[in-house]
Amino acid sequence: MKHAISYTIAAFVAVLSGPAMAEMAESERRNPVAAPGTPGGEYLQCVPYARQVSGVRIFGDAHTWWEQAQGRYARGSTPRIGAVMAFEPHRNMRLGHVAAVSRVIDSRTVLIRHANWSEIDGRRGLIEDDVRAVDVSPANDWSQVRVWYAPTDGLGTTAWPVRGFIYPERTPTMAAPRVQIAARSNNSTAPRTAQAQLRAVAPAPARVAPARVAPAAAPARAAPASRNSDFAAAMAMDDLVAEGSFAGSFSGLR
Repeated sequence: MKHAISYTIAAFVAVLSGPAMAEMAESERRNPVAAPGTPGGEYLQCVPYARQVSGVRIFGDAHTWWEQAQGRYARGSTPRIGAVMAFEPHRNMRLGHVAAVSRVIDSRTVLIRHANWSEIDGRRGLIEDDVRAVDVSPANDWSQVRVWYAPTDGLGTTAWPVRGFIYPERTPTMAAPRVQIAARSNNSTAPRTAQAQLRAVAPAPARVAPARVAPAAAPARAAPASRNSDFAAAMAMDDLVAEGSFAGSFSGLR
């Protein structure tokens, strides 16, 4: 196992020590350059430069690009020329970072164009074109990279986490279906209007029969009082009259 790993590392170093390594070293010596179009090379953030060189029209902080690209641009884990490498926030890089791929060297190495990465002569916000980024992820899925750092004249020591690559091709969207509405015509053979077609297709509303209300019951008639009850009432009235007369007579005696 150790021999296999040693052989792999040796082969990798041999590849980089060839013409490809020399070309990359020469490219990195030529960079960084001052931001074009800015007086004296003013401070430039990574986002506008990545947008300019890639054509990916996304705005906002770098760490939001991956989510913003969903449904708008194709995304993946394979580097391509023109694709945007979207870095995750990590350590002091709290807003993330974006860089455009300018060349694919091999399955582990690409050249990128980006701004505001290396500090050069005490300045930040400069452009670095065609500098190395190397995939150091265990699965070779470009989830971790080391990036060229000018102050050390070599690759940085930090393995920076990467979300993936945003490709300039826009995601195709399905066109909304067109609704054709026929014009009105007095001719009976002409197409019917959309409303008429809808009325013809839509089922007629069900008719609900009105509820029948039972007639109210006639008020109950009081049964006629019996003769005995009439007689009892007359007797009671007579007693009251008699008591009144007696009371009047008794008061007269006082």
